[in-house]
Amino acid sequence: MRPGIHPVSRPVVFRDRAAGFALLSRSTLDSRSTVEWKDGHTYPVVDVEISSASHPFYTGTSRVLDTAGRVERFERRYGRTAAARP
Repeated sequence: MRPGIHPVSRPVVFRDRAAGFALLSRSTLDSRSTVEWKDGHTYPVVDVEISSASHPFYTGTSRVLDTAGRVERFERRYGRTAAARP
């Protein structure tokens, strides 16, 4: 890699306040606010709105849409019948 053209990568804590979840990772993001991590070191912290701890897909609270009913309603509305299906 050429020196001087790449951003500095450093440890950063990503915190989801809604779920009370925090993750220490490496990133090029920087923040003025800091937090003391479990290892006793202080790291910059970036607050995020959603993470794997609060996203409905990962928590299992996502809703399954009635796609069959939607398809049938679309076919009734626009004239395609079940007999015309390949």
